[in-house]
Amino acid sequence: MEILQGFFASTGFANLSVGNMIMMVIGMVFVGLAIRKDYEPLLLLPIGFGIIVGNIPPIEGIALSVYDEGSVLKYIYFGVLKGIFPPLIFLGIGAMTDFSAMLSNPRLVLLGAAAQMGIFLTFIGALFLGFPANEAGAIGIIGGADGPTAIFLSAKLAGEDLVGPIAIAAYSYMALVPVIQPPIMRLLTTREERLIRMKPPRQVSQREKIIFPIAAFLICALIAPGALTLVGMLFLGNLLKESCVTERLAETARNALIDIVTILLGFTVGCSTQAQTFLKADSIKIFVLGAAAFAIATACGVVAAKVMNLFVKDKINPLVGAAGVSAVPDSARVVQQIGQAEDPHNFLLMHAMAPNVAGVIGSAVAAGVLLSVLGN
Repeated sequence: MEILQGFFASTGFANLSVGNMIMMVIGMVFVGLAIRKDYEPLLLLPIGFGIIVGNIPPIEGIALSVYDEGSVLKYIYFGVLKGIFPPLIFLGIGAMTDFSAMLSNPRLVLLGAAAQMGIFLTFIGALFLGFPANEAGAIGIIGGADGPTAIFLSAKLAGEDLVGPIAIAAYSYMALVPVIQPPIMRLLTTREERLIRMKPPRQVSQREKIIFPIAAFLICALIAPGALTLVGMLFLGNLLKESCVTERLAETARNALIDIVTILLGFTVGCSTQAQTFLKADSIKIFVLGAAAFAIATACGVVAAKVMNLFVKDKINPLVGAAGVSAVPDSARVVQQIGQAEDPHNFLLMHAMAPNVAGVIGSAVAAGVLLSVLGN
């Protein structure tokens, strides 16, 4: 009997709590959404399985979790806590991003900028709910709908216990773009506005594509030095792609490198959501603020397009403004779907990609501003 009792005490069942089981169910839901609904499977599947793994109860004397000294997972999680993984993901994003749509119609950059209002309004909301300024800044970045940026800023500004909830909130809302955005877009636009057809984008020269990442980096880094790491890697990746002389490096960055880092980042972020650190009132507040941030960012982009239409001759379809959040390319696809639901021959995808990629830059710059102001 003593041997059996000793064996039971050495298993995870001995310390399995209700909280652990709740988190395991959440992890299974994430995996289900990835497989059954195809919601951001490259992110939700490793995160969901990581949540399940991270909530296996600790066993005395054995280092298993991201919090245990000597654990392999802790060493991998180091890349999250020290902000190593997000810039590497930005390198891959840059190598797969085509800025032609934005360069062909620069005024649409304003829509990407307007959507970043969600970040700063959420920052104010987090302060109102009692979060310290540094943690409020990390929470606010969820409004940019950019997971790597949210992880980077939370690792720099927030405590270790908040990195997991902020990352999970950011990636959850990115995955739910097709669910969250359409009602807001329909609410804020009329059918007549949704039927607006925009002129085809002009052809962008290769010279413009090569000059852009260098010029944009200098402007962004000088405006917000805190964003130097993120925008530097983003535009380096884009220069590798557009230069046409480093195709091997660009191919590696946008495929093998970003895939490896995404697996490691998603899995270890999931593992960090142990019930003991995740199931707290602050986590619930973060998820509520994240939902508000995403809704505000979407609404700001749409409203900005409507305001611009008061002053421009060539009208902008306000749906395009919703793509200002940097969930690339999902929010642009949602714009295309909603537009074609009204007019099957209205093609908005290329137009929507302009504020979409501008939102990636905008969220990185906003993170840099918050880091510069709150990081001291």
